[in-house]
Amino acid sequence: MEKLKSALIDYSVAVSNKGNNYRMKKLMARAEAGEKLNIAFLGGSITQGSVATRPELCYAYRVFEWWKDKFPKAEFTYINAGIGGTTSQFGAARAAEDLLSYEPDFVIIEFSVNDDSNEHFMETYEGLVRKVYTYRTEPAVMLVHNVFYNNGANSQLMHSRIGRHYGIPSVSMQSTVYQAVVSGRIPNRDITPDDLHPNDAGHELVASVITYGLEEIMKAQPDGEPPRFPEPLTANAYEDSVRYRNINSGPELAGFVKDTAKQSHITDCFKYGWTAGNTGDAISFEVEGSCIAVQFRKSVRLPAPVAEIVIDGDESTRMILDANFDETWGDKLELYTVMEHGENKKHKVDIRLIETHPDDAAEFYLVSVIGSGR
Repeated sequence: MEKLKSALIDYSVAVSNKGNNYRMKKLMARAEAGEKLNIAFLGGSITQGSVATRPELCYAYRVFEWWKDKFPKAEFTYINAGIGGTTSQFGAARAAEDLLSYEPDFVIIEFSVNDDSNEHFMETYEGLVRKVYTYRTEPAVMLVHNVFYNNGANSQLMHSRIGRHYGIPSVSMQSTVYQAVVSGRIPNRDITPDDLHPNDAGHELVASVITYGLEEIMKAQPDGEPPRFPEPLTANAYEDSVRYRNINSGPELAGFVKDTAKQSHITDCFKYGWTAGNTGDAISFEVEGSCIAVQFRKSVRLPAPVAEIVIDGDESTRMILDANFDETWGDKLELYTVMEHGENKKHKVDIRLIETHPDDAAEFYLVSVIGSGR
């Protein structure tokens, strides 16, 4: 059935940016020689494997299996760093710990349905791409643009500018799988239950578009040298993002309590933060950078507390952090940008609970504060 569906896709338009194949060809030569190589994926819920009935049926693992099938002499390790409901802004802040610490040789970056199509996320995406591309292992990078299957929406327009700027091979579901859905060749409910997350058949199609791009690189003549590494296209404040959590920072606590439970997996997001449950409870950080963001838990268990965040005591920066989540699918790891392109210096970040309830079903959970800037 999946093979029949794949026959209905025009793969000739799968590659949205051919890019420079120097690193990819070098990696394939190493695989052919039988080296030990790390195959990694960084993205949102689609990369994590949401809706796939088994982890081995998600697109990422299918692409990993392509490497194993094509290069049987090599020894490959699979690294899936997908976290549902997260953007490239968080990706840039966690890439060092969740991805680069595994010394990747090949990396797929997939955030085109998580990021909005605007200049903010073009900048955060560039920071992430630069952070991965400049890592000491010199990984071969591929950009994957997934899509909403009901309307074709994604951030490919913004993300592809970054791909072209750095000469990175990229593939698109917007020009392939989505077009087959729009034309009626593939009914959308055959490949996705919600017009976003692929089912098993959908994951296979996504993987087929990616492996088509890899096959094209295999057949192509090698580029003689890697692409030049240009100056940033954006202000690029997010390449050096730092997450302040209780394992690497010591904020002033006034009612907030450190969460000492161990994290079991990267998707176990609500760990290494701080909790609070009483009006007036406060926590204060010193954060360096020109951009500041905060991560907290929005809870489906209602009611939940409400907090505020203020930068440098300036009331004009005040933002409300409402932990009440009006969805039912589960607690959300929320990220708010509190300051962007401010003064690049050390800032005082104050968070305080301003509303609690006698019957609160969940405490306020502060996951991290993120400082960015160059």
